Amino acid sequence: MSDTAGPAAASPAPASVTPDFPMPAVDGTLLARMGIEVTHVDADGATGTMPVAGNTQPYGLLHGGASAVLAETLGSLAAQAHAGPGRSAVGIELNASHHRSARSGTVTGRATALHRGRSLATYEVVVEDPDGRRVCTARLTCMLIDRA
Repeated sequence: MSDTAGPAAASPAPASVTPDFPMPAVDGTLLARMGIEVTHVDADGATGTMPVAGNTQPYGLLHGGASAVLAETLGSLAAQAHAGPGRSAVGIELNASHHRSARSGTVTGRATALHRGRSLATYEVVVEDPDGRRVCTARLTCMLIDRA
């Protein structure tokens, strides 16, 4: 595999990306490994970035699974913001269509709520390259459950 070293050490997540959403620690998680930086989270959606470097397949293109990780991360965080205290958002379905490749730079993901119900939340996530071209469109559905 050509990118086993991964991106440079990720910076720690901010204590809060919005006034009402405390961001959990990301050290030692897949987010840190992939260099994902979350910049905004609320129940209506989430935004974040991810470097292409370190997240490629052997041919030098952004790995489709990396786009899916960014999409699930942003959609899950927004669903958690919607779920609120004492509840958890767990992903139950993710699909992604890959429209074009990215070879360098940083991609940006934006999750937008499609449905925010009592037991399910669904988000569309658009991943774009540095030129604003759509790289991937994903849809994530999360089940909202009470914490034990």
